[in-house]
Amino acid sequence: MKKEDKAQVIEMIGNTLSQYSCVYLVQTQGLNAEKTSELRRACFKGDIKMLCVKNTLLKEAFKNSELDYSGLYDLLHGETTLLLSNTGNAPAKLIKNFRKKDDTLPMLKGAFVEESVYVGEGQLEALANIKSKNELIADVVALLQSPAKNVISALQSGGNKLHGILETLSNK
Repeated sequence: MKKEDKAQVIEMIGNTLSQYSCVYLVQTQGLNAEKTSELRRACFKGDIKMLCVKNTLLKEAFKNSELDYSGLYDLLHGETTLLLSNTGNAPAKLIKNFRKKDDTLPMLKGAFVEESVYVGEGQLEALANIKSKNELIADVVALLQSPAKNVISALQSGGNKLHGILETLSNK
């Protein structure tokens, strides 16, 4: 590959990386064509971009990026597939669901999620349990609404009790 072509590919990878907040490095070597197509379809349905890239070009794109991907440099060996998403736990959930059919592949090498680096297969469960930004906002809103609902409920039930007591006293 010519130097100009490499520079274009590195720039293309860098532009793609800048569009996503979560980067997963996955090993898919060993998947046959049918399984690979199935994985690509699952990624498309889950709004996850799947790219197969050369490690040297990916490392250069990481170095040219504004974000610090240096924690992932040691993982760039062998075959590498990128799973890119803006939802932190979506690729991890996809990998877990895909493994229900084939329990070994794809294997997680590492991930860069919301400026945190996760290394190794053992981090898959932790990544799958990470809540997305929207889920966290929903939790905070629910927590904020809870005391207000309790006050309204107490006022409504107290009003009914008070009304009943006054009615009883007036009848006597």
